[in-house]
Amino acid sequence: MDKELISGLKRDNFQAVVQGKQTDLYTLTNSNGIEVSITNYGGAIVAIMVPDKEGKMANIIQGHDSIKGVIESPEPFLSTLIGRYGNRICKGKFVMNGKDYNLAVNNGPNHLHGGPTGFHARVWDAEQINDSELVLRYISAYYEEGFPGELNMTVKYSLSEDDELIIDYRGMTNKKTVVNMTSHGFFSLAGIANPTPDALNNILTINADFFIPIDETSIPTGEILKVEGTPFDFRTPHTVGERIGDTSNQQIVNGTGYDHCFVLNKREPGELSYAVKCVEPKSGRCLEMWTTEPGVQFYSSNWHSGLVGTHGTVYGKYSALCFEAQHFPDSPNRAYFPSCILKPGEVYKQKTVYKFSVEE
Repeated sequence: MDKELISGLKRDNFQAVVQGKQTDLYTLTNSNGIEVSITNYGGAIVAIMVPDKEGKMANIIQGHDSIKGVIESPEPFLSTLIGRYGNRICKGKFVMNGKDYNLAVNNGPNHLHGGPTGFHARVWDAEQINDSELVLRYISAYYEEGFPGELNMTVKYSLSEDDELIIDYRGMTNKKTVVNMTSHGFFSLAGIANPTPDALNNILTINADFFIPIDETSIPTGEILKVEGTPFDFRTPHTVGERIGDTSNQQIVNGTGYDHCFVLNKREPGELSYAVKCVEPKSGRCLEMWTTEPGVQFYSSNWHSGLVGTHGTVYGKYSALCFEAQHFPDSPNRAYFPSCILKPGEVYKQKTVYKFSVEE
C-alpha cells in the first residue's frame, strides 16, 4: 500500500497506459518533510508541498490530481517539461544548413513550446533512483514536430536536504538540431486554494539588466533593451502588481502583462548563477532560482481564466508566476542570440535550481 501523500494526491489516479506506456506518480521527499510529486506524462510537477512561516504546508505549484486532468488540461503546458524548443519561433520557420524547417503554428502565427505534441505531451520512461531522485528519459524521433535529428534527452529531478528542487538536463543528437528545454512551473506561493489568490502581492527580484522586447505576436523585435526606467526593472524588489497594468508601456501591452525573456547577468556563459527571488509576504514563502541558462522567461499567467485544477481548486488570471530558464525566444532566427544549436558529439546540458524557504 502506498503511503499517504501530504498533498492528498492518489497515485492510482495517475496510473494509465498512454501512448503504449505506463504513466505513474513519483514523489520525492527529504528529511524536512518537503514533498514534490511528478508524473512521467510530460514531466509535469503536480505538487510541491512546503511550509509557511507558521509551519502550515501547502501546495505551491499548479497542476491536476489525475492523469486525465493533466492530459486534458486547458493549459497544456501547466507545470510540465517543455521541448524540443521552449518559447516561440517566428512563424514556425527556421533555416539550418541552408534547409528550411517548418514547425507547427500553435500560438497565433508562431510556434510555441515544441508544438502540440511536444515533450509536455509525451510519456517519458521513468526511473526513481531513491526517495529524492527521479530520472526521466525520452527519445524524440527524427522530424518529430518538424525538428531535425533524433534527440535523446534525460531529465533528472533531485530534492536536496536544503529544500532545493534541482532539474538537470542532458541531451544528445545524431544530426544537427535546435534544443531549448525548460520546466514551465506555475508557482502560487500563497498555496493553491479555491480560488487560488492572485500573485500580484509577490515581491520579485530578477538579476537582469536587460530584457528582450516583443512585438504584438510575442516574437522578439531583435532588440535587447535596458530594464532601467521600465516596468521590467526588478533589479531591486518590486511587487508583481505594482506595474503590471502600466499600459503606457507598449511591452506590457504586447505581453498582456509580463511574458518576457530577461537577459540574466552572467560572468561567463553556462555558469550556474543567481536569477530570481520571489517572496509571498503573507505566508513568508520564498522561492529562489539559479540557472546555467542565459535567460529566464517571466510569465504572470495573464491568460488563466478560471482553470480548474487539483482538488477542484480554481486558477484565475495572475494566480501563478512562471520562471522558465531558457535560451532566448526565436534564437534559431537570430544569429546574434546565444546559439541553441546542438551538433552530433556534443552534449546539451542545463541545470536549474529552485530553492524553497521561509522569510519571517
